[in-house]
This record gives sequence, structure tokens and C-alpha cells, in this order.
Amino acid sequence: MDIRVRPSGVLVENNRVLLLKQNVTETQNWSLPGGALETDESIEQCLVRELKEETGLDVLVIGLLYLTDRFYEENHIVHMTFLVERIGDLPIEFTWNHIDGCSSNTSGRVREIRMVPVDELTEYGFSSTFTRLVKTNFPERGYKGDFEKFYGKL
Repeated sequence: MDIRVRPSGVLVENNRVLLLKQNVTETQNWSLPGGALETDESIEQCLVRELKEETGLDVLVIGLLYLTDRFYEENHIVHMTFLVERIGDLPIEFTWNHIDGCSSNTSGRVREIRMVPVDELTEYGFSSTFTRLVKTNFPERGYKGDFEKFYGKL
């Protein structure tokens, strides 16, 4: 079984959440920014690097929201979801494109980046559980066990 660590970041500004359009699964086309931990890289370094590569944004990691396990096929992915803050005071666009020069063949190339209103997250394939967590400022943070039991099937 292949075990991987995948930190992802939740950036919330003006009641909108940063999402990436990429091929996640056959039915899921939008995701939170993040990616695979590399050798000799801290989790924080990984998340800052991935957000820069995928969106062009510089971020500060604020804190751990949720830690979950996701099992599928022969993979065990440890999902680590962090709250992040954008560094800089320039206004952010609601939608933009950014060339990810470090895209790998294991992840779909980012096709679009959007700041999505929280009330529209389910339209982008996110569970009602995730939407509720964002709306209530991520209560009861920490280890939550199985990814799909906690967030709901995506």
C-alpha cells in the first residue's frame, strides 16, 4: 500500500473560498489547492510551495483544521487541511488562470482558479458538511478519521 501525505489549504476571503479546477476524479473537477509532500520538505513548506505553484499566491499557514485518512484502491492518503491567509494586500480576482510550471503527471493540470461563494460550494462538488464547516469557522478541529465519513462522499 502506498502512503502519501497531502496538505491542502483553505483560503477564505469575503465569504469566498479558493478552488482549483482540475481533474480530481471522474466526478470531481474542483479541489482545494495542495499537493504531495516531497522528501526533506516540511508540511508547511509543502503547502506554501503548492499554493504558489498552483495559484501564484503567497500564503501564510495559520493552523491545522482537520486531519483525515482516505483509502482507495492501493492508496492511503493522509489529508491535512490547513487554514491559510494570503500575504499581500492587492485585491484578489474572483477568477483567474495561472501556469503551474511544476504540474506532475499524477495530478491534473490546473485549468482555472476561482474564489467561490461559500453558498455555492456544493455546486462545485463539495459536501454540505464542508460547506457547514466553512460557514461555522471550522469547529471541533483535529483528527477526524475517515475522510469520506467526515466530509461526506465527494
